[in-house]
This record gives sequence, structure tokens and C-alpha cells, in this order.
Amino acid sequence: MEDYSQRAAFPEQIVKQLGDLGCFGPTIPNNYGGGGLDYISYGLMMQELERGDSGVRSTASVQGSLVMYPIYAYGSEEQKQKYLPKLASGEWLGCFGLTEPDHGSDPAGMLTNFKADGDDVILNGSKMWISNAPFAQIAVVWAKDESGEVYGLIVERGMEGFSTPLTHNKWSLRASATGELVFDNVRIPKENILPGVKGLKGPLGCLSKARYGIAWGVIGAAMDCYNTALRYAKERIQFGKPIASFQLQQKNLQK
Repeated sequence: MEDYSQRAAFPEQIVKQLGDLGCFGPTIPNNYGGGGLDYISYGLMMQELERGDSGVRSTASVQGSLVMYPIYAYGSEEQKQKYLPKLASGEWLGCFGLTEPDHGSDPAGMLTNFKADGDDVILNGSKMWISNAPFAQIAVVWAKDESGEVYGLIVERGMEGFSTPLTHNKWSLRASATGELVFDNVRIPKENILPGVKGLKGPLGCLSKARYGIAWGVIGAAMDCYNTALRYAKERIQFGKPIASFQLQQKNLQK
């Protein structure tokens, strides 16, 4: 029997296809590579993605709501031009660093921090359970400055001291790769700090955007569950006829 807990996820195989379909940041304006669509269109995309696989929808939600949205809403014009088109096309994958090993539902207690050093800042700390992390080219990371104020920083793969260990033994959402973000004296240009927001309203605003796609997504998952049950009831033969012909099964499927 195949050991699914050991099977690695490879989102890079689907990232480009999702980009070609316009599933990354569909509400982002066209001039930044997005689709310029309304939120109903975005919701329908997430519904259909999760109707096929919840992990695929998770990958798309993180890219659009947790990576592209904060860059669009809080970033400088230079940051928008540099990152958004590549994220929208699927050329780059991004991740969102908020949750920490000891501070999941209490983000105000985060320990990840940065200190100014000339034209750069030095980032230290770690993030845990981060979707897309093992394959992401950039990470939008939330950390505290020397005064304890929370800011968002764009960390790029290849920066010295930045690593993204893969989380093993996952049993669900296997199409969505999960990992850690580890920062060991990572030197980041100050121009990579998101200038348009400070405090927890930044990351919490991103999470609010993500909830919308998740709500549509679970509808898609429910649709698939119902259709699977209905198809099985039509194909499963008992007492010489499909179980869908029995009144109790019909009642259950009508609920």
C-alpha cells in the first residue's frame, strides 16, 4: 500500500496552469497582471478549484489573498510592478508568514523581529505551518521592529540565512505544500518593507480577504461530496436494483 503520509507535494507543477487560467489575484487590476474581475468571479473560481481539490484551492487562495493582496494594498508602486505580474502569471509562487511555533492564534505575541542596519534590516525568527513555503520564491513576512510595531516585509528566496524546511507526514491537503520559514540574520533592503500599513491590521486584513475564498471553496467541496454520494447510490446494486431507488436513500440525498 502506498504511504501517502510520505508523498511529497509538488505545487510547482500546477502553479503555471493556475496562472494561465487567471486564478491568481483575479481581482487585482489588469495593469498589475491581475484579471480586474469582481469578487463573485473570484468566489466562483475558488469554488470550482476546491470542487476538484482543496489543496489546489488553498494554493490559489494564499497566492491571491495573502501574498498579492498585501503587496497591492500596502506596497509601494515599485513593489507592485516588481512582484505582482510574476505572481499573477504563476512565474513566481508566494507564501504568507504570520503563524509561529508558539504563537498561532495569538499573532500579537510573535517573536520574529528585525533591526535596522544602514540601508537594510536584519530579520530573525521563524514561522510555522506555512502553505506554499517549500516552493515559494517570495514570502510576505510579518515581524516586529525594535519598538515592537508589526510590519510586513518581502523576503526573497536566495537571501542568505533564509530557509524553508518542508513539513513531512501530512495526511490531508497534500497538493498544498507546507513548510517553515526560518530567518537567521537575514539581510533585507528597507525597500522591501511594505510602507502602507503597520500593526496587526495589516495581516488580519489579509486573513479577512482569504476567508471569502475559503467560504466559496467549501461550497465546492460540499458539491463534490454530494455528487460523489449520488453517483455511488446510482451505481451500487442491492436486491437487484440501485440503492438510489430506495426511499430512505432518496430522503437522505434530498436533505
